[in-house]
Amino acid sequence: MTESVHGHDVMHMMLEMGEQFTRESLKEAIDTRFGTDARFHTCSAEGMTALELIDFLHQKGKFVPTDAGFNTREENICQH
Repeated sequence: MTESVHGHDVMHMMLEMGEQFTRESLKEAIDTRFGTDARFHTCSAEGMTALELIDFLHQKGKFVPTDAGFNTREENICQH
């Protein structure tokens, strides 16, 4: 089984890349970095696909809207 990746790692990747994302472009970046079979977890959910994680983070208010899509902020990543 593929090891589960924490949502924080995806958010840090977004910050490192410094790009604006759409749902589709973020999924492509996640697939490239972590693999298409990767599963994801957060502090309160587990076993998510990349798209499920994207929707989860969006619902939790972790993304910051921009003119070209969205990104995130360091302060949106919980520190534990």
